[in-house]
Amino acid sequence: MEHPNKEQRERQAELLAQLPGKQREQQARMFRLGNAAFVYHRQANELEPTEEDFKEWLEGLPEKIREDMEIKGFELCKGVLSFTRHVLEKTDIGMDEWMKWNLSEEDYKAYSATRDGLRNGNE
Repeated sequence: MEHPNKEQRERQAELLAQLPGKQREQQARMFRLGNAAFVYHRQANELEPTEEDFKEWLEGLPEKIREDMEIKGFELCKGVLSFTRHVLEKTDIGMDEWMKWNLSEEDYKAYSATRDGLRNGNE
């Protein structure tokens, strides 16, 4: 998936043009995954998160993180990825399913492997 911002797309293309073949494909995949995640999270702004969403999200956070996010407050936390994901999933826009439908099959497999590796590393 291409980045929706023209300047960012151009920077990514310039970087890719400078890389050798195998590195170019690996980096291109990382850009596609990152761009798709960016587009996914950006959708939360259209849903206009509420203070109630913020309070619900805080309840699910570990104590130290929750305290930090409470200090930062609702307005600053609107851009926190776990908050935007909470808002989207609350409205049945799950990230995994969204990525599946918006990435190629190969890219989705790479996304799933990365996601699973992160989950297994945190257990």
